[in-house]
Amino acid sequence: MEQEQQMVPKVAFDALQEQLSTLQATVDRLTALLEEKEQIIRNQNRARFGQSSEKRTYLLADGQLSMFEQAGNGIPDKALGEVSRIEKQSVSVAAHTRKPKRTLEELAANLPEEPVILDLPDAEKYTQDGRPLKYIGTDLIRSELVKEPARIYVKKYYCRSYADPVAEALTGKADVRRPAAPAPLLPHSYASASVVTDIIVKKYADALPLYRQEQMWKRMGVELKRNTMANWVIQTAELYLKPFSDAFLRELLKQAAIHADETVVQVNKEPGRAATAESRIWAYASSKRAERQIRYFRYEESRKGACAEKVLGGYKGVVISDGYSGYGILSEATRAGCWAHARRKWIEAMPEGATKENALAAKGLEYCSRLFEIEQKLEKLTDKERLEQRRLLSRPIVDEYYAWLQTIFKPIGKLKKAIVYSLNQQEYLCAFLDHGEIEISNNQVENAIRPIVVGRKNWLFCDTQAGANASVLIFSVLETAKANGLNPEAYLSHLLSVMPERFAADPRAPVLDLMPWDEHIQEMFSGSGVEH
Repeated sequence: MEQEQQMVPKVAFDALQEQLSTLQATVDRLTALLEEKEQIIRNQNRARFGQSSEKRTYLLADGQLSMFEQAGNGIPDKALGEVSRIEKQSVSVAAHTRKPKRTLEELAANLPEEPVILDLPDAEKYTQDGRPLKYIGTDLIRSELVKEPARIYVKKYYCRSYADPVAEALTGKADVRRPAAPAPLLPHSYASASVVTDIIVKKYADALPLYRQEQMWKRMGVELKRNTMANWVIQTAELYLKPFSDAFLRELLKQAAIHADETVVQVNKEPGRAATAESRIWAYASSKRAERQIRYFRYEESRKGACAEKVLGGYKGVVISDGYSGYGILSEATRAGCWAHARRKWIEAMPEGATKENALAAKGLEYCSRLFEIEQKLEKLTDKERLEQRRLLSRPIVDEYYAWLQTIFKPIGKLKKAIVYSLNQQEYLCAFLDHGEIEISNNQVENAIRPIVVGRKNWLFCDTQAGANASVLIFSVLETAKANGLNPEAYLSHLLSVMPERFAADPRAPVLDLMPWDEHIQEMFSGSGVEH
């Protein structure tokens, strides 16, 4: 009996100890889960507030996905799975370090400075008994960023004339001499290079439609109508920017790889077509690795593959594009697909609460993300080195990815679309494994198109085909300038200042010395105001 009494406490103790261990394990599990949730929220906040919406990168906690989303590939909130669910809960978020605010000196590093010296009146520089005060130094009190209204004026050219009265008396004919006037930007027009540059930049770089510019001019006391501005822009583009666009295309066709894409544009007055008909702006860009960065745009009435053939017919390099079948008409080129589009399909198919363990879309996304992770590490390698590493590191992932796709039985909905896209594009998506000079996505040209997409939301349409053609010429020049690190406004102003005189002497004068990659041009206009 005594022995039984001794055993009872021991059994109870063991049971309590086991229960305590279970509770401790539960606490550890819940603590880990809470930490995971906090990390997810921190990463989500970093994605939302630390980067622009167009360049969001979602990095989820362990057990979740790493979504390397490039510019222009927006991820819907529902694709975040666990993140969306956690947002609805009350969770304590750890403090995070904010970036320090930029100083005025950093914001305006390239601006001139105008010192304002505050001094005592001469009468106050003496003591009451008449002794002069001793100067002990000057201190900076504060700094201000100042903007003064634009100076708008009319420049009038006068020519002084000279005659030889002796010769006139002897011959009966007047011998009048006068200096040659500088060539105007546009014949029989009061447009200047500075004004037209301002109009073009405001519309095509800042997405400010002409009707709003008309209002701005009126506030400055100038009745400058939108039709007048439109005519100036069209004439200027046709006269002076087309030679540059043509030169860009010639240079582009020398490149080993070309990115291609297209976007919708509405042109109201197209012969034989309704005003609501959708036309296209076709966009082409040199590779990210190319020494000379080129952006070439072309207006076409349709999305037919024949439009691509007009530009790339006979091209024997690699064309990187999305899955549009129209590029199949390029029989002499090697086609390469876009893994960003394949990745986007998986994101669109992502269910709520997806992880790579419980959702096929999440696993497909992970395969794509692994390829982008590798590409980031190979970015600075030579083409040959990158090709070797792709075959070593990326090929096994691609092979595993396509083997896995074959195992998925009877997919439906968006999941099916993601699978079918990758299977149909297999030849093109695998092309990067044989070409070290190309990128695995088409983001290069999609980024070039973005100003057109943004501008379209404001100016909505082109009124005429002439306006559409002028627009693509302008975009070609501005975006190529930006891609080569130039201040596009300063560069365009320079072109419109020198081209009238040059073309007045010879309408077919070469423009090679004015190309954005020219060494002298680089020295003059590289730097401030450039968007990369």
